[in-house]
Amino acid sequence: MRNLSALAGVAILMSATVAEARLTRITIESRAPASNGYETLSGRFFGELDPKDPHNALITDLSFAPRNAHGHVEYSATFAMAKPVKMADANGILFYGVPNRGNAPSLPTSGEVNVVSGWQGDLLIKPGLQTITVPVAKNADGAPLTGRVFERFINMAPNTTTLPFVTLTYQRPLTLDTSKASLSKRSSPDGPLTAIPSADWAFADCTSKPFPGTPDPAKICARTPFDPAFAYELVFTAKDPLVLGIGYAATRDLNSFLRYADRDDAGTSNPVAGSIRWALSQGTSQSGNFLRSFLHLGFNQDEQNRIVWDGVAPHIAARQLAMNYRFAVAGATAGQYEPGSDGVVWWSDYADKARNREKAGLLDRCTATKSCPKIMETFGSQEFWYLRESPDLVGTDAQQDIPLPPNVRRYFFPATSHGGGRGGFNVPGTPANGCSLAVNPNPESDTMRALRAAFIDWVTKGVEPPPSRYPALSRGELIEPALFPKVAGIPAPNRLVNPLYDFDFGPDLRYNDLSGVITKEPPAVRKVLPTLVPKVDADGMDTSGVPSVLRQAPLGSYLGWNMVAGGFDKDRICGLTGGYVPFARTKAERLANGDSRLSLEERYGTHDGWVAQVRKAAEKAVSERFLLRADADRLVSEAEASSVLR
Repeated sequence: MRNLSALAGVAILMSATVAEARLTRITIESRAPASNGYETLSGRFFGELDPKDPHNALITDLSFAPRNAHGHVEYSATFAMAKPVKMADANGILFYGVPNRGNAPSLPTSGEVNVVSGWQGDLLIKPGLQTITVPVAKNADGAPLTGRVFERFINMAPNTTTLPFVTLTYQRPLTLDTSKASLSKRSSPDGPLTAIPSADWAFADCTSKPFPGTPDPAKICARTPFDPAFAYELVFTAKDPLVLGIGYAATRDLNSFLRYADRDDAGTSNPVAGSIRWALSQGTSQSGNFLRSFLHLGFNQDEQNRIVWDGVAPHIAARQLAMNYRFAVAGATAGQYEPGSDGVVWWSDYADKARNREKAGLLDRCTATKSCPKIMETFGSQEFWYLRESPDLVGTDAQQDIPLPPNVRRYFFPATSHGGGRGGFNVPGTPANGCSLAVNPNPESDTMRALRAAFIDWVTKGVEPPPSRYPALSRGELIEPALFPKVAGIPAPNRLVNPLYDFDFGPDLRYNDLSGVITKEPPAVRKVLPTLVPKVDADGMDTSGVPSVLRQAPLGSYLGWNMVAGGFDKDRICGLTGGYVPFARTKAERLANGDSRLSLEERYGTHDGWVAQVRKAAEKAVSERFLLRADADRLVSEAEASSVLR
């Protein structure tokens, strides 16, 4: 192991050439003018990694990847950038937006250099996506590396005989011999499995040719149609894993190059050379999980031991990204048997005694190398119900609050869906696709704009952001789901929390880092761990955190959960969608409906009374720096123009 502290001293004396940043070549394939004196650039960048370098040592299977003449592993990825045409007009900030499943966030044009790039190597390459090409890992003799993988199929159409793989995009069976694999079915999510004889199914396509069909390593077909009343579970031995963990190093090296280098190995100039004083990043959902694992695995330090990002902002991201293990599925969420909540998910050190893990925290590696950024973490209600946010705050025993380090701010958005709703002041609910309740409209975007401004000021000017605000066990703001009160007018969220399991994926997985090799698929369940959710009021809505203006002047109950309307998972949690149950207009109407929640008239009296509440909430949020003045004025104007209690 190289001495990282010694390397840090040597790095000061070394020039910032691209060879040290390990991005070897950058190509700009298109350049076009944009608004506000900006231009957009896009192209590809190429890099190589030394498997022996300790900065890359945590990348699973990197040592099994093919090498070039220098003994290094090569990769290439796409990127896009929005920057001022005249870099003298730039404000010194590089803001990296982490793409979500290849979909890049918008590139603002407000003085910053905004960058996106490909990092997820298991994506199918499609126009418009940011992608990366990573190598296949093989044994030294060329023989394939193998491992067990799992796929689940539900809610197929009647009379379906062929099912394509859903989450497995590159994992292909070592053999099409079904006796070497298993296909089973179950009639309920917790019901017993029934094995399907290997002679009754095939790795094949039966859409145009009867069973056993045309051999196809990415599909299964059955002798008799699949029954929509069952879930089907497939396990097989896969071959040729992609080295997906390279996505972390590629992101590190692109950002390091843009921040520190003058030109690449071929002499192509860095388009923003010498203009970057601060580098920040933000990721939402899957891409927020990427940031959490990026920090945890030590990638915020480049190969010269320099810090990559000064600020990191993961949004609605409760887990680690399950990408750095053999045959990983980087696009998974929190479905049955999907890893992600199995490693370290808390910022401060915590002893995970419930799972017999070593004491650890997400910032251990960057603390050791003095490369930790300032962190602004934001999330809402739905993350507790489906994405297992609870252990991030209170650990796997749910016995006490885990304190935050001084470089972390945390903000909870109560009563929101995953990412928040569309906002607006309409009383009727919009039906949710596949869910029992209407879509939760309660927004997070207004608050996020204010916090983004505070985040930038914190990193670039040292201005402290608002104090953290999130539910605490010590204040009684987190409860067991079973204690959710009965509220006449909204359904009870029975069995809706996505359980936190202590999974046994086998001895070759490094659980705290979610790295290595999974040998047990599906995993055995050692135990179910406690999970908490935010405490609610008489309307069934969360009481803690940073409420939106709509939450403070509600038109109904905004819920962080919803129920599946039909199909195999009927009455279970409806994915990432929160629910909305409008209030009755009058007392007589609510009494007729058996609704215990006060009506709009009982709450506000008149339209003007409600607008006054909106105005009061907006002013309070502005004073606390959770709302920009322009957004406050807009919300009041929208409320005045609305039909509420007209």
